[in-house]
Amino acid sequence: MRHQRTLLSAALGLGLAAALGAAPATAATTAASPTAVVAPSSHTTSSYAAYQGSAEDAKATKAFFDAVVKSIAEKRAANPGAQAVTVVYSTSNAPSFRSQISRSTQIWNSSVSNVKLQEGGSPDFRYYEGNDSRGSYASTDGHGRGYIFLDYRQNQQYNSTRVTAHETGHVLGLPDHYSGPCSELMSGGGPGTSCQNAYPNAQERARVNSLWANGLAAAIAKVS
Repeated sequence: MRHQRTLLSAALGLGLAAALGAAPATAATTAASPTAVVAPSSHTTSSYAAYQGSAEDAKATKAFFDAVVKSIAEKRAANPGAQAVTVVYSTSNAPSFRSQISRSTQIWNSSVSNVKLQEGGSPDFRYYEGNDSRGSYASTDGHGRGYIFLDYRQNQQYNSTRVTAHETGHVLGLPDHYSGPCSELMSGGGPGTSCQNAYPNAQERARVNSLWANGLAAAIAKVS
């Protein structure tokens, strides 16, 4: 979901893992008066993976995941011995969703062991927020960098932590599966607005751990 302004290319549909309780506040309460999208500019609309599906999900997912893996590979070239892979993100362009992003990070970090999410400098991907009639999505900015866009309205209609965790799932390599049940995080908006689950199921957790089993080497092999 993007702003009326053209954003860019490929997007994903992946899933996230689980861990922790109470649902955080939605964008309805955290984003008081959204006016404009804070997102990468100079993009031409290509493909996107909205919360309820896209015909180009598979292609978009690979593009975003490739961008994240490339970023990690460049930073870790000097430290090839590390076992767990750390994916660094920035929330500076999505201040209204910091609590949801933090919760999503806790959920994923407590659900998988071979890859960790961490906020910090030199990010592998960034979160942005704004208005877009197509909802939230994960994409690339045309320069090999990944980002997740969180739409205000969608986060008011759906459980905001579920939306954030679902989109973050793309970072870890999970594809969308909108026909799945509410218990499946990557089913996204498929089960409807009543679905409150923000945790990945056992299959999703196993898939992420398998994908990142041998650290960065395994990740690169998966997308090569």
